[in-house]
Order: sequence, then structure tokens, then C-alpha cells
Amino acid sequence: MNYRPSYVQAAREKGEPTLPLINIVFLMLIFFLVTAQMARPLDPNIQLINTDDQAFVPPPDAVVIDASGELRFRGAPAKPEEILATLRSEHIGGITVRILPDRRARAAAVTALAKELHDVGVQAIFIMTEQAL
Repeated sequence: MNYRPSYVQAAREKGEPTLPLINIVFLMLIFFLVTAQMARPLDPNIQLINTDDQAFVPPPDAVVIDASGELRFRGAPAKPEEILATLRSEHIGGITVRILPDRRARAAAVTALAKELHDVGVQAIFIMTEQAL
């Protein structure tokens, strides 16, 4: 007579739950591959804004940072505190700032500006860039 304890038999019947985990990971992989392919590419006939263009006019509330790190707001040199004071006097609720960096501006200067604006009370900061094709 072949006798096995019941706990050994139960462990053998239960097995490892790896197959459902593999199925879920595989389905997630397929999902991300399909969604990445569904994004439409930009029409090749569209020319994006080039900030080197002399005719380009930045949005009215954009903070422009040039290659040397100087800030300009509405065409005049400005400091983050002045920008925030101006925006607070004109807006009700959360304050949003758009930063338009020159292509030659140092990344450290742009991130330092974003941190400084956040520290003085700006709720949302967007960095405007040209999309690379």
C-alpha cells in the first residue's frame, strides 16, 4: 500500500501559480505595444515653432529665459517674485507659469528657475519646447 501524508498530496495538487502571472505580464506587454503604435505621427507638412525665428512672439504670460539665463516677462527683464506678484494681481485661483527657454539655455538654469518659481508660490509650471521629429 502506498501511503502519502495529506499535506504532501495537497501541495502537489495545488501547484505554483506562475502561469496566471505570466499571462498577465504577457497581456500587459501586448497592451503597451498596441497603444504605442496607435499614437498618430505628426503630419510632415507641419512646421513647428522655432524660437530662433525673429518673427516669433511668445505667449503673453510666458517667462522667457535666454542663453545667458536672463529672465524676461512680457518683454521686460523680471525676477520670479515680480512675475508671481503680477500674476497674482491678475488671476484668481491657481497660478500657472509657462517657461520658454532659449535652445542654448543651460538645463540647470531652467530647472533652477522652475524650482524658484515653485518656491515663491506658483502651482503649475510648464516648460515649452519644440518637438523633435
